[in-house]
Amino acid sequence: PRLGLRAGGVTVDHGLQEGSAERADAVAAVLDSLGLAPVERMSVTVGTEGGPEGAARTARYAALAKAADAHRARAVLLGHTRDDQAETVLLRLARGSGARSLAAMAPRTDRYLRPLLDLDRATVHAAARLMGLEPWSDPHNTDPAYARSRVRHDALPVLERVLGPGIAEALARTATLLRDDADALDEWADRAERWASRGPGALDVAELEALPRAVRTRLLRRAALAAGCPAGALTAEHVFALDRLVTDWRGQRHVDLPGGRRGRRSGGRIVVTAD
Repeated sequence: PRLGLRAGGVTVDHGLQEGSAERADAVAAVLDSLGLAPVERMSVTVGTEGGPEGAARTARYAALAKAADAHRARAVLLGHTRDDQAETVLLRLARGSGARSLAAMAPRTDRYLRPLLDLDRATVHAAARLMGLEPWSDPHNTDPAYARSRVRHDALPVLERVLGPGIAEALARTATLLRDDADALDEWADRAERWASRGPGALDVAELEALPRAVRTRLLRRAALAAGCPAGALTAEHVFALDRLVTDWRGQRHVDLPGGRRGRRSGGRIVVTAD
């Protein structure tokens, strides 16, 4: 109040388990008791794209965005902890992700802030209890059908037992270091794109050849996305195949890409177009 700001609360009911509506009502009541206003309880329909966890995340963020827009919120505070960050790093490492993906969750992404990201889950739960709040654990968090649950209850404890304590903190620190590197490479790619771009989906081969691979592949990925390749379907292997048109050119034909797109080398350019 002293800053002239209002703080509200939103709880999202994904409708994925029995009793979820009652749980959402209980959370809304707690938020209201804390003096937050407005308090919203939002129900969502979870789709199937991206798997159950990914689909739930998409629906949740859509609901948060809708509430934030409706109330003209300047910031949305999320409760992710350092343990959540470590789990995300491990999950993405298992997929063979690059630096940007392994950087995991940023402390700030647009209007979304994660003020608890440097604190472990146990500390956050202890603080909640000191405030008279009882932390609640989603039953899905202990369901081995979900990859994050297996990482939390199986993979991380094994790593702690075999390699010693502090694994979650080390993984979170790795994410921070990789984010710094990825930010620097993205800035380099921004500058290089101004020299190499020859229109949407087209890049100059000579300019690409002069760049380090980490920067070059960023430009190739951007070109594919600009030409209409779906981001979720464009893999590292697709980008590597485009890169071979630059670094291992032998007159090969096109590279098939998601979304009915093709990458070709023609007239000293890498061009991504529709079939």
